[in-house]
Amino acid sequence: MQTDTPPSEPARHRPTPTLAGARAWIFSDGKAGHEALTRGVAEALGLAIEWKRISPTGLWKALAPWGPVAPSERFGQPGSTFAPPWPDIAFAAGRTTMPYLRALRKRAGLKTYSVVMMDPKTSPRSADLIWVPEHDKRRGPNVISTLTAPHPLSPARLAEIRGQGHDAIARLKAPRVAVLIGGPNERYRYPPETIARLAETVRSLAALGAGLMITVSRRTPPDLVAALDDAVAGADALFWKGEGANPYAAFLAHADAFLVTADSVNMVGEAATTGRPIYIFEPEGGAPKFAAFHDALRAQGVTRLAPTRFGGAEHTLEQWSYPPLYAATAIAREIETRWQRRKAMLPGLT
Repeated sequence: MQTDTPPSEPARHRPTPTLAGARAWIFSDGKAGHEALTRGVAEALGLAIEWKRISPTGLWKALAPWGPVAPSERFGQPGSTFAPPWPDIAFAAGRTTMPYLRALRKRAGLKTYSVVMMDPKTSPRSADLIWVPEHDKRRGPNVISTLTAPHPLSPARLAEIRGQGHDAIARLKAPRVAVLIGGPNERYRYPPETIARLAETVRSLAALGAGLMITVSRRTPPDLVAALDDAVAGADALFWKGEGANPYAAFLAHADAFLVTADSVNMVGEAATTGRPIYIFEPEGGAPKFAAFHDALRAQGVTRLAPTRFGGAEHTLEQWSYPPLYAATAIAREIETRWQRRKAMLPGLT
């Protein structure tokens, strides 16, 4: 399918009208990344969301995604968390949610249209529709893909946040650069030399006179936080280290440019919703999937590699633009199309 939605048609960023107000269940294992995927698409459809948060334990967790729901969940029985009336749409993301989605499909039949976000590592018959990122190899008649992942921070939502203002951000010098920091994962590493290189990149941005909005993630190691703290000492910067209200959405909304670590596909994709310049800092390591994702973004003019040090004629903080990428709308429209196709084939479906 066509991937992310172009910005020249603002109407495409609005909720799809046909399913607006329809009931949706979202099976969630509590992971923030999974909830962002499903919520972004559900909100793009204008659905009335009911969260079905699950936490299987022991054998039932170990058997997922292939095993059944624990009998103690009383799935489908009156008074349980998972009782009729069945929803119009159901979403799931994550290995442990798959038994619940299968249990719903068995009981609700064609009444409920089921969507899995990310490869469920099970049969393609596990859901009516499966979404995967383009750099994932899974393909099939009921599989769709987009370059960036869906999330709830739509262009409209970011515009709303900008309109609300933010005193601390307003006091920063322009250009305001959002520095979005991830951390080590199974593919990327942050040895001392990488931390020093990233700290130098951030220090050079501060030396240029940019106002910095820095945020770290749960994966950011303490020694990297300390190095960044030292790099912006005395600089014009806001630094969120996990304490108090998270200003992440405000940073996205107000940024003139971004510096994002390559290990976080989600943060890169969220920054790409703005249409503003994104510099990518590459830690040590990598993997073919990550490389394919970043290569595609550079080819579309969305991102550029960050220099170790900004400054001088060769490494100025450049400005460029591109069509904002917002995958949730593209996915929502595909769901709506396929839902309408099913209704046309089964006139009795309500």
